[in-house]
Amino acid sequence: MTEARPLPFAAHPLRRVAMVSLHTSPLDQPGTGDAGGMNVYVLELSKRLADRGLEVEIYTRATSSLTPATVEAAPGVRVHHVLAGPFEGLPKEELPGQLCVFARHLLRAEAGHEQGWFDLIHSHYWLSGQVGALLRDRWSVPLVHTMHTMAKVKNAQLADGDTPEPHARLVGEDQVVEAADMLIANTDLEARQLVRLYDADPARVDVVPPGVDLTVFQPRSQAGARARLGIPADAVVPAFVGRLQPLKAPDVLLRAVAHLVAADPDLRPRLVVPVVGGPSGSGLEHPGALASLARSLGIADLVRFVPPVDRDTLVDWYAAATVVCVPSYNESFGLVGMEAQAVGTPVVAAAVGGLPTVVRDGVTGLLVEGHDPADYARAIRRLVDEPGLRDMLAAAALDHAREFAWERTADRTLAAYHRAATLLRADHEHTRQEAVGG
Repeated sequence: MTEARPLPFAAHPLRRVAMVSLHTSPLDQPGTGDAGGMNVYVLELSKRLADRGLEVEIYTRATSSLTPATVEAAPGVRVHHVLAGPFEGLPKEELPGQLCVFARHLLRAEAGHEQGWFDLIHSHYWLSGQVGALLRDRWSVPLVHTMHTMAKVKNAQLADGDTPEPHARLVGEDQVVEAADMLIANTDLEARQLVRLYDADPARVDVVPPGVDLTVFQPRSQAGARARLGIPADAVVPAFVGRLQPLKAPDVLLRAVAHLVAADPDLRPRLVVPVVGGPSGSGLEHPGALASLARSLGIADLVRFVPPVDRDTLVDWYAAATVVCVPSYNESFGLVGMEAQAVGTPVVAAAVGGLPTVVRDGVTGLLVEGHDPADYARAIRRLVDEPGLRDMLAAAALDHAREFAWERTADRTLAAYHRAATLLRADHEHTRQEAVGG
């Protein structure tokens, strides 16, 4: 039998990580297409790992001929845009056909350096995990994988009009779970789902909550934010932030606003409803669906559709909001909810996935069971009618958000990396002993 390459961890500490984010670049603008919380996660985690002395090489698929092959995103963090398939017009469902081309590029990149160039692979989403599994076996380094979303969970909680994840993804996720030395789950619930639905080894699952950039997302004057955005000072502002697709359920907020107007027509002149984000996923098939819905509900004059914005402007939208609504059918974590709370704005969210971790019900916001717009309307109305409640939730939201700094995420991720290395070394030693014994 062929002897495995020695593990870099056996000779020196962790120096260099290959971060694989195939289907979406961490440099893309969050809020549209496939760019969302995962983009933020990959970039912010990589920056904090670099702050701790690691070199992070991020590999993603090139989607534009104008994008440089390599971009230094931050000191110690380089993003490599890999040519794999056409630049535009390739939907995520067709990306499995490009996995071999993508993996071949990474193998060539590593071969251009001395043996053991990368010490660890961290893959994100199942497509990247497929590539990571191949690289793990070739390089004899640990594979750490973060699912971000899981097909079996998503298919069990589909929104109306959404499309189930294909069988190929279900099989692919099972393969990645089996191959990974360590799985990083965002929440305790996700860890349990990995064990129950994917038969993951509990000893190979670590819970590491994502973080929020507390230097960017911090309290800001609501009056000042509203003045900059052209929102009246006395407005009632229930806001939605995120990708516009059925999974995220922005329609639930619009229907809830219609309930508010029907129940209290006097509230109508004060309502401003920002919907900040762009079409994504199955929402790309009907990009004007939300505007049509607003017209059919008779609230088109209240809704402001805002394309994805830079982070500073996003903080203004959070600060301007009376409440941020996150009515998703599934969220592995719910980064929007954490960002809003870091700014000091309470959140009304669906009690699904990671959102009960992000939002402490009755303490930092309000959780709603199910997706009945009337229930969301009642929750929003409570914050309008009880300003003392909103103030209490806002103060607690700030304290809660401080527990989720990216620095803490990076430290816990590093611990998971070292656990993965220990497990892989143990696996190699077990294989060696079996070979000697045989």
